[in-house]
Amino acid sequence: MKAYVFPGQGAQFVGMGKDLYDNVLQAKEMFEKANEILGFRITDLMFAGTDEDLRQTKVTQPAIFLHSVILAKSLSDFKPDMAAGHSLGEFSALVSAGAMSFEDGLRLVSARAMAMQKACELEPSTMAAILGLDDHTVESICEQVEGIVVPANYNSPGQLVISGEVEAVKTACELLKAAGAKRALMLAVGGAFHSPLMEPARVELEAAIKATNIVTPICPVYQNVDAKPYTDLEAIKENLIAQLTSPVRWTQTVQNMIADGATEFVELGPGSVLQGLVKKINREVSAESKQSL
Repeated sequence: MKAYVFPGQGAQFVGMGKDLYDNVLQAKEMFEKANEILGFRITDLMFAGTDEDLRQTKVTQPAIFLHSVILAKSLSDFKPDMAAGHSLGEFSALVSAGAMSFEDGLRLVSARAMAMQKACELEPSTMAAILGLDDHTVESICEQVEGIVVPANYNSPGQLVISGEVEAVKTACELLKAAGAKRALMLAVGGAFHSPLMEPARVELEAAIKATNIVTPICPVYQNVDAKPYTDLEAIKENLIAQLTSPVRWTQTVQNMIADGATEFVELGPGSVLQGLVKKINREVSAESKQSL
């Protein structure tokens, strides 16, 4: 069975999606529609901007979404048995699987980016990558730290990202290194994604998600909050709302997809991070990344 997976923030690069724009008429039309919806020419920044341009939250999230979804829609053989996305990528997975329209998905992603940016500005917060410790050790040390610090991304066995208040994350990093972590690396991010500090963004996005028309996807979509497959419309919405303040359970997602029969993983969109994570989670399955046709 074939599983399609979609990357999240951090996968962007200058030039992303240009091949599609130049060579596929439907893709060009979708990119131009996106420029119209967003109210600025995001394609100029994607194709010929700077790294700094692409790091702006209002650009990063829609750019990755557009590259991923337009590539999926341009493939003649896109017939997923199951799909999933990492954080932002969950929106790409849902749109690609037909659960919501391209236009509605883009509007939600843009609103999500703005809401997350606002939440980041309310309080100094950050994230850190922890390598070489098991999940339980990271969880228990985070619980001991005063202040807000929680596991945010379960990326692969021995690779977690924690998220929270700056001082709490720094303290957790010291304790995790003392507990045997190979690395505890502070990340250059604008805020504490997938933590309780994203509550203002969750509240802001809730109404927009509830108002969005969602239909049954063409395949089960495994959602970040509990790594389980969903086709039920109300459950999909509730999980999308909860996603902002909940951890991304990527390790468990891939494990569940494999347990349900996935033998081949295809990453659609910029970068190849998820391809690498899939191989770290299970070396027996096939994994590839596609950035163009």
